[in-house]
Amino acid sequence: MGMLHHVSLGTADLNRARAFYDLVMRELGLRRTLDVEDAVGYGAGITVFSLNIPADGKPASAGNGVHLAFEVEARSAVDAFHAAALAQGGVCEGPPGLRPEYDANYYAAFVRDPDGNKIEAVTFVAS
Repeated sequence: MGMLHHVSLGTADLNRARAFYDLVMRELGLRRTLDVEDAVGYGAGITVFSLNIPADGKPASAGNGVHLAFEVEARSAVDAFHAAALAQGGVCEGPPGLRPEYDANYYAAFVRDPDGNKIEAVTFVAS
């Protein structure tokens, strides 16, 4: 049994988050699994990732040095994730490509969502 159940990031605008993540998460094989007044979530069955309006009522802010990585099964999924994110208003933080400083087959792309949260798609598949 794993210890990590889900991860949540803050958003200032749930409608904008839905529009961005519905398409981006689809490229990772995830779908919307939660949609309530203050949160939207994604998963393959249960919710593993969500965007929430902060419970304290203060503005959402991206964490400095924080990012979430989603593992996928093919380099083409990394490419599709990156393209979908940019098409939905995301900002490139590192285009798809090898990162041999991490592993010879570490192929990843990094983006910031419209709230400034940094997310990554990664695969270790050799080609």
